[in-house]
Amino acid sequence: MKPYVMGIDIGGTNTVFGIVDARGNVIASSSIKTAKHANFDDYLNELYTEAHRLIEINDAEGKIQGIGIGAPNANYYTGIIDNAVNLPWPSPLPLAELVSKKFGIPVAVTNDANAAALGEMTYGAARGLKDFIMITLGTGVGSGIVINGQVVYGHDGLAGELGHVIVKRNNGRLCGCGRTGCLEAYCSATGVARSAREFLESRTEPSLLRNIPIEDITSKDVYDAAMKGDKIAQDIFTYTGTLLGEAMADMTVFSSPEAFILFGGLAKSGDLLLKPIREAMDKNMLSMFKGKPKVILSELKEADAAVLGASALGWEAK
Repeated sequence: MKPYVMGIDIGGTNTVFGIVDARGNVIASSSIKTAKHANFDDYLNELYTEAHRLIEINDAEGKIQGIGIGAPNANYYTGIIDNAVNLPWPSPLPLAELVSKKFGIPVAVTNDANAAALGEMTYGAARGLKDFIMITLGTGVGSGIVINGQVVYGHDGLAGELGHVIVKRNNGRLCGCGRTGCLEAYCSATGVARSAREFLESRTEPSLLRNIPIEDITSKDVYDAAMKGDKIAQDIFTYTGTLLGEAMADMTVFSSPEAFILFGGLAKSGDLLLKPIREAMDKNMLSMFKGKPKVILSELKEADAAVLGASALGWEAK
């Protein structure tokens, strides 16, 4: 019998899950909408139904040895999600216990960005790296910190929330966490959309973005406009990348990473984001670290990195 594990990545918008074999091949994957379920039981029922459909189609019944889950604010030590600002469910939520009971399979959980870091370290751009910081640029900004080959969990399992480093001390934007000025409020996909609204309201020149109702603008709209040469859209990316690069220069002094690995929808923006990131890092880097940390884009397919990382936990859960 071929053993498999299931990796589940719970994002603020979508939940992606997949069946993974011992070599790290994603045999099959699927997804459901996270955001539409205000009730966790309803969410779990849909997840169970869709996961079982995948298991049956791929002749994997009775072969899933463990389930690994990456989710915002999921605690590796306790299996609990607590205060996850981008998820609709009340907390604390005993995620590992509830999923294990539903599926009848051992479950291990970790922060979604830690899961992505594990996936990248095992199968992707961080293979062979012992010290790196994974930054996930999605609905929020997550991070997974790896030092000497180990994911950093801290004494309580909650370490590595670099998306909530404050980058604007005065008059910063309100973040979903309740504080103001967090990196996440500026450099996530939602942060880019917020920047678009601010730029359009404070500037007068024409922009392709003015053809879209201001509340409906997404980071993808900003990217599409920037690629067509739209000056406001390009400036939004410069603003975003500069803030992120400044924060990454600060992060460098903490753990001296060999590389930063960027993952998630915004990371696909290429040089629009990478150029201002690298310039801001260089300008703000402490001299002893200048030119050292590389900035690398994830090598894994969008869905696969987090699913593979979560699946690595699935083997531990057995």
